[in-house]
Amino acid sequence: MMVHATPLGATIYTALAAYACALVAQLVRRPRAGRALLAAGAALALGALAWRWLETGHVPLQNLFEIFLVMSVAICPLAWCCRRWLPAPVEALDPLLGFLVLFPVGFVFSAEPRDLPPALQSFLFVPHVAVYLAAYLLLARAALTAVSLFWKRKASLPQIGTLQSSIFNSSDRLARAGFPLLTAGLILGALWGKLAWGDYWHWDPKEMWSLATWLLYCGYFHFRAMTGARYPRTCAALLVAGLAAIILTVTIVNLANLFSGLHSYAK
Repeated sequence: MMVHATPLGATIYTALAAYACALVAQLVRRPRAGRALLAAGAALALGALAWRWLETGHVPLQNLFEIFLVMSVAICPLAWCCRRWLPAPVEALDPLLGFLVLFPVGFVFSAEPRDLPPALQSFLFVPHVAVYLAAYLLLARAALTAVSLFWKRKASLPQIGTLQSSIFNSSDRLARAGFPLLTAGLILGALWGKLAWGDYWHWDPKEMWSLATWLLYCGYFHFRAMTGARYPRTCAALLVAGLAAIILTVTIVNLANLFSGLHSYAK
């Protein structure tokens, strides 16, 4: 069931439009309008999330529709943090990320409400999922920031070195903020697995892909520590590969019939 002809759907599509307009405003160098539209999109997404919470009667973190909706609400505080703490915030990336996250909510995932299965009725449910979602957003922003390193190569020659250094440092800061949360999600998942299924590890496809993603980011930090800032393209490629692994873990592992396992309730 999609959300097309419902009040919830109308709110989601209006939020999508606000994020798209915010992106256009940033691209045409209207940052104040872009920030206002971004805040409007996040407020509409928050309204949709509250509607969903009332509709289901439980914290909306059960399936991909709800998970992506929650992430779309977090775009505005993420953008504020990027503007405040990054040497090169590249503000157009925030509405772009908001649009990309919210698009499958409106056009891909089923909005059919479901009861929480017994495995999710745990005090670890919200913290485990929440830290993972925060990590995913930060690491996605890190990858997009790293890619923007190559957009800025068209700047005037005296500016290129400073710009590249600022963008490189920004993507690294985001990755450093996201990785501890990714680690916390993995640890909380193991503890929850012990309580729910009797052991910390079950070689479940979702567990395996989550571990592979974590190891990939370990590889990034090891390479970064060994080489410093000498190979920004390679570091950017590793961050993009990490984002690809996250997308695979969150979507395809849940949706593809090839990967059935203990986490199949997230389909």
